[in-house]
Amino acid sequence: MAKAIPKIGPRKKVRIGLRRNACFSLRKSARRITKGVIHVQASFNNTIITITDPQGRVVFWSSAGTCGFKSSRKASPYDGQRTAVDPIRIVGLQRAEVMVKGAGNGRDAALRAIAKSGMRLSCIRDVIPMPHNGRRPPKKRRL
Repeated sequence: MAKAIPKIGPRKKVRIGLRRNACFSLRKSARRITKGVIHVQASFNNTIITITDPQGRVVFWSSAGTCGFKSSRKASPYDGQRTAVDPIRIVGLQRAEVMVKGAGNGRDAALRAIAKSGMRLSCIRDVIPMPHNGRRPPKKRRL
């Protein structure tokens, strides 16, 4: 049985809508860990940062959309930087591995922001899925 990760504080209750008793939490409170894995997924439309503990359980995640960026600005390098800084500050990591996936613009900016944050990085790994043989090529065109 895995040990539970302690939570930082109480959840925020927000009342939205017409119902009087409709209260729900917008976001789970973050859990504090000192060692973890940072997954950076940089697509052409968005940048998503996920922080997991060494066992692979998700502790916190952030994306360009949750940081307040909309439409094409979600794919910019600046949003990658902002998206990377927020979860690191909230979770309080001291040592981490970084797994980078995707070919978007936010990829390098997110890596630079993670490196500047002051935590100790044990490794930076590129985990882009590469086909070993690839797909079957299309049929030749007949004229």
